[in-house]
Amino acid sequence: MTALAPCRITLIGAATTLIDIGPFRLLTDPVFDPPGGRYVLRALGLVPLVMTKTTAPAIPIERIGPLSAVLLSHDEHQDNLDTAGRALLGQVPAIFTTPVGARRLGGSARGLATWEQAELRADDGTTLRITATPARHGPPGSLPLVGAVTGFFLEWDGQRDGGLWVSGDTVRFRGLDEIGRRLRVHTALLHLGGARFALSGPVRYTMRARQVARVAIAVGAKVVVPIHYEGWGHFSEPPATARATLATGELPCDVRWVLPGETIALDL
Repeated sequence: MTALAPCRITLIGAATTLIDIGPFRLLTDPVFDPPGGRYVLRALGLVPLVMTKTTAPAIPIERIGPLSAVLLSHDEHQDNLDTAGRALLGQVPAIFTTPVGARRLGGSARGLATWEQAELRADDGTTLRITATPARHGPPGSLPLVGAVTGFFLEWDGQRDGGLWVSGDTVRFRGLDEIGRRLRVHTALLHLGGARFALSGPVRYTMRARQVARVAIAVGAKVVVPIHYEGWGHFSEPPATARATLATGELPCDVRWVLPGETIALDL
């Protein structure tokens, strides 16, 4: 097998990242609208919840360039797929998301059920394998309100010490522990923010740093890269608080913070 170059991760904002692995260029949860947008969520006709975007993407959409695929954790919330991001999907040869999301999107979207795998193959024969991983975007019983969501695990030729896991929007729940039993995780891109809304009280829809630390230990990650921690008004945990929590020394792995617009290299 041909060994690929080290993985490079560029944070564009919140859950939107570029992942460059040799000839493969992947984009997660494309969000490129300007700041100031207000997006209304209406779940089952209940009282609307409003999301407000507070920052611009660190890299404009016209500078993204050709993509191998989009990894879309879910298509129903605009902090994971906004108007500009949705328009971009029509230019991408492969979109991996939930089965229900793929049916809504059509085109080149492919739905992956949990633990289902897909493969990308480059012109030189190198391959990238994508496995859909468990995720739950809220407390037990919240699926009809928040919709289905998925994470992704990436493996490629030449890896020495495990693959890359992108958690997607999820809370900590027992299903995540299965990832550590089934897969060899080296680096985990974990969605923080502690997303919540005043109208739904203390309920959170993504992890806070405290839960991230427990999940990292459960899956055996050697490196944690926090994302989805800034840029939206419904993120309840300030980045400074998350940094302080993950800097206590209780987490037996490296934490690599990346600011919007920055790129880090990972040698997996």
